[in-house]
Amino acid sequence: MSGLPSIRGTTALVGVLGNPVHHSLSPVMQNAALQAMGLDWVFLALPAPSTELATVVRGLEAMDCRGLNVTIPHKHSVAALTRELSPLAQRLGAVNVLVPMAGGGWHGTNTDVEGFCAPLRRGGTSWSGKRAVVLGCGGSARAVVAGLVELGFAEIHLAGRRPEALEAFLADCRAWAPQLQALPWASDSPALADVLAAADLVVNTTPVGMASASNPAAAEACPLSKPELSALQPSCCVYDIIYTPRPTQLLQRAAARGCHSLDGLEMLVEQGAAALRLWSGRSDVPVAVMRQALLEQLP
Repeated sequence: MSGLPSIRGTTALVGVLGNPVHHSLSPVMQNAALQAMGLDWVFLALPAPSTELATVVRGLEAMDCRGLNVTIPHKHSVAALTRELSPLAQRLGAVNVLVPMAGGGWHGTNTDVEGFCAPLRRGGTSWSGKRAVVLGCGGSARAVVAGLVELGFAEIHLAGRRPEALEAFLADCRAWAPQLQALPWASDSPALADVLAAADLVVNTTPVGMASASNPAAAEACPLSKPELSALQPSCCVYDIIYTPRPTQLLQRAAARGCHSLDGLEMLVEQGAAALRLWSGRSDVPVAVMRQALLEQLP
């Protein structure tokens, strides 16, 4: 990539809506892809307070915006501002991509599931009949559980520290994820350790271990305690959807036990590539260019 994209009077807008959104790495990878594809578009991070979300979304439609990513805290509320929702977005109750429709309005869909599954599908690995543990029951966990269902997992244990949130999650997802089981998560929980010992895949969807410019010390945290980590078998794959730092404490400690590890960088790249295919109508999205742009940006 040679410098910044050239912006002209003909340049169209794509972007990511969130609040805050200044930390997003999506502009880095998407502008690299747009330049490689020869598209006269520019991708910007667009801050949108919750109270102004409807105004911003309508305004961007009026400006002929070619597509939007949607991130925290708007993935749920933006669904009400669409003209139609994909079946997946309806099931998840979450939208991370808006695509302009002919005749006006937005089509809302979700590419987080595709992004999550992509690295697990590489190499022809079959996950059918396997057992997974998902740490955390927040918004990101919905896309992860949907991906695990799509991949054919026979058992999915959802570990959460807040019983009411755990039960609400199960109630929302039970119709399409019958293999989902609640797992109350207390400190050094023997029940969690037992399930971890039998797991083929463990996925962290919590923010524990994520570094930020304002709190770099947070990178020293790990969502699993020593007894819980010691339950992991070397045959287990550990997937942390965090990608700052690389690797996280969870992945470092899992690797020390011989586990295969994945971080969230590929999920970010693949969900973004899927979004760009929808916006552009093109299949030649340069995933390798997007990945390299991110790697050059991350420490």
